[in-house]
Order: sequence, then structure tokens, then C-alpha cells
Amino acid sequence: MAAAAPARTTSTDAPLLFAFARDIEFGGRVARAMGLELSLLEEREFEDGEHKARPLEGVRGRDAFVIASLNGGGGHSTNDRLCRLLFFIATLKTNGAKSVTAVTPYLCYLRKDRQTKSRDPLTGRYVAELIEAMGADRVITIEAHNVAAYQSSFRIPTLHLDAYDAFARHTAEKVGSAEVTVVSPDLGGGKRADSFRERLEKQLGRPVGKAFMEKQRSAGVVSGDLFAGDVKDRVAIIIDDLISSGGTMVRVAEACMARGAREVRLIATHALFSQGAEERLARAPIAELLITDTVQVDAAASPLGERLATVSVAETFAAAITRCQVPSGD
Repeated sequence: MAAAAPARTTSTDAPLLFAFARDIEFGGRVARAMGLELSLLEEREFEDGEHKARPLEGVRGRDAFVIASLNGGGGHSTNDRLCRLLFFIATLKTNGAKSVTAVTPYLCYLRKDRQTKSRDPLTGRYVAELIEAMGADRVITIEAHNVAAYQSSFRIPTLHLDAYDAFARHTAEKVGSAEVTVVSPDLGGGKRADSFRERLEKQLGRPVGKAFMEKQRSAGVVSGDLFAGDVKDRVAIIIDDLISSGGTMVRVAEACMARGAREVRLIATHALFSQGAEERLARAPIAELLITDTVQVDAAASPLGERLATVSVAETFAAAITRCQVPSGD
């Protein structure tokens, strides 16, 4: 049994913020940014592998926000965490919640948004349909793999957030007066890289270059075959939505160094870190890997050491939740 917080929200006008045990730290940061406390919930594990979660305070007529990052790890698979979120959304609706918003710092299955092979599934859309079927009224996430696909998969309102301002502030402090080029690891990430580059230019007050490396993937193997842009004697900033195996980022970092980059810095919102990823990144020619706290990472135990830096997006989510509370027309 695990309770989500030591105290309850006192105002009946305030939203109810729930977070599962694995999301307690991030959920607490969101709550503190809003001047609230997390609402209590009970989680129970049964010997047969089933589980139960229920709110420990009345939800009837209240706006509820459920914070759940849907990545695997810590003894729970991605599918298990998704199932827990779905059941809890339905539980809140069953017990009379006025509205339920799924707050998913990392929303799973979004990478599969189109059919690349015959009879491929569209898992991102299926997850959206499941969340809607359980009665969710809204979904909030950050840095979806494909923003357009994320938004079009849902029929309920969605909010899409990003961490580019926080990334730009951190990066500007690190690069100083050096010339900078923002690099996309593939053509599909071009819009993401451009958005970050524009924020970084505002922070630095000077132009920032752009580059990209195209990749081909077959049977899980990534090979870059095209690099466009100038990184010679410049700080190369490679940005992507997530890091899983780390193979793509390492390959692009090595390509930048081979083309004369002064140093390479990596940025990714979601640090999924599949087995061996951190060790692979630690061996790469990078000055820093900058991530957010959407996924729990034990930075103290990371082989990246001081080269691993984190910016929190809790205040970004807090602001988004607050916006959801503003009445229409205000």
C-alpha cells in the first residue's frame, strides 16, 4: 500500500492532483509550484499480479488531474503503468469527478504514429482511444514524438508542452560567446530543432546555425548517410525528443566531431535509457547530456557523472494545469 502525499488539498475549489507512487517526486514538484498538496490515493498489489488504486478523498464534482509518466522500469512495464492510469481515470469518473485530466509527462507508444510496413499497428491512436474510453476529458503531455499525430489521435482536448525555454537558458549559460549550431539527428526532427534554435537565439542575442543528419533504420540498426550544415569550430547542440538506446545520438555526435566541432552537447526531453544506454553515452565524445525530469533517472549513479544535467518541467506542467482551471472566456 502506498499513499501519494501526507496531507490533503483543503480548498474545494482547487483541483485534485493525484500521482502514483513512482510519480510522487515529480507530482510533488507540480503541486508545490501550484501552492497545493497532492491528494491521497491508495495503491494495492495483489499476489496474482492484479492491482487496485482508489482516491482516499471525495472526488464528486471536483476537477481531477492524474500525473503518470508511462515509461517502463522500477518493476512495472509500460503496459502495466498504462493499465493503472486507465483504471484510475475510470475510477474517478465512476465516483463522480467533474472532469479528469491525464497528465502524462511521458506518453507511451507515440513513436508508432504511421504504418511503415504492411499491416503495421497505429499504437499511438489506440492508446488515445483507450484513454478516451475510460472517460478522460483532457490529456496533457510534453514533447510528443510527432505533435500533429498526437493531437489528431485524440477527440478530446489536448495540451502539448515543450521545454525549449528551459533548455535555451541552460545552454546559453554553458556556451558563452562560442559560435553554436543546433543539429537535428534526422529530417523528421527539423521542426523541433528549429523551435529550440529560435529560443536559443533569443537567449544568446545572436544567430545560431542549423544542421541535420539523415538516418536510415532497418532491423533496429541505425546508419547515418547524409550530414548537412556547418559545425567546424562550433559548439554542436544535438536535440531530440527522447533517448532510448542512445545509438542515434552517439552516431550524430561522432559525425559532428569528425567534421571539426569544438564540442558536442546533447539535449533530450525524455531520458528513457534502455539497458546499456548510459554506458554508451558515457563513452561518446560529448560535453554534456541535458534532460528533463519527465522520467526518473538516478543521476548520482549514472556513468555520465557530471556530464548529465537535468532541468525540471514541473512548473511548466503546473502552469498548464492552472490554465485548464481558467473559465472559458477569461
